[in-house]
Amino acid sequence: MASAAIIAATAPDILLLTEFDHDHDRVALQAFADILLGQGLDYPHLLALPSNAGLNTGLDMDGNGRLGEPRDAMGYGRFAGDGALAILSRFPIDEAAMRDFTSLLWRDLPGAVLPSINGAPFPSTEVQAIQRLSTSGHWVVPILTGPGASLSLLVWSATPPVFDGAEDTNGLRNRDELRLWQHLLDGTLGPAPQSFTIMGNANLDPADGDGLRDSMGAFLRDMRFTDTAPSSSGGALAADPDQVGDPALDTADWPDNRPGNLRVTYVLPSRDWTVTGSGVFWPAPDEPQTALLGLDGLAAGPHRLVWVDIMR
Repeated sequence: MASAAIIAATAPDILLLTEFDHDHDRVALQAFADILLGQGLDYPHLLALPSNAGLNTGLDMDGNGRLGEPRDAMGYGRFAGDGALAILSRFPIDEAAMRDFTSLLWRDLPGAVLPSINGAPFPSTEVQAIQRLSTSGHWVVPILTGPGASLSLLVWSATPPVFDGAEDTNGLRNRDELRLWQHLLDGTLGPAPQSFTIMGNANLDPADGDGLRDSMGAFLRDMRFTDTAPSSSGGALAADPDQVGDPALDTADWPDNRPGNLRVTYVLPSRDWTVTGSGVFWPAPDEPQTALLGLDGLAAGPHRLVWVDIMR
């Protein structure tokens, strides 16, 4: 399995998986952990919570006049738990102190901008009354890194800011999924974590592609955490025509202009940690590890693993 081989090549102490299907008893996650154990990586601590992806609503959530389609779930999904989040860790997870914002209604996020057409709520007032913000989930997960020490993981995977209409439902939702972290750090959603790492798939590049890019650029300038700008030699050599941003920072390999290679995955540690290294697993074509990506470079999918090393 290409994903397991790539994870083994980087050997992270803490691993976030996005687009990993959720089941109630964590059977799939344990099976994957067992595969990694066969690669020499032991993750005794696992976390997978129910997701908004595929959660049935019974409403027409995308306003196309039909019910029961993947986009009529609380977050896009063909079935309950489709493309959820999971964490694997060498260190204990303090589940009792965890905070889960997955059920937060979009309209309840301070300053939320919900979609409308001609001044009317889109697709309906009924939908906006129950629409949750998270596409999959937003978790604050304390990891016990040593006696009396912890690191809070702020994890999420946002909706792509495409596949909608002029009302820009997914673009607005994508931005507000990012803004949730800003409010958390500001203390407007409860106690702000002091030692943390924001990690996940924002599905938003600050310079290229669709979406409200300025919000990503502004977020990365927040002085409460460090953007190490993880890079790769493979990404640097795969620049798209007319690309504005630095291709070495890209974390996803999509077809040129549809939407093209983009930086969408982020690992952003708080300033109390010292960063000792970072990167994107995207070897150059002449590097031995490029074989792990497969002949087409997509053996593990279009997304590349992003890693950051931190220490006290």
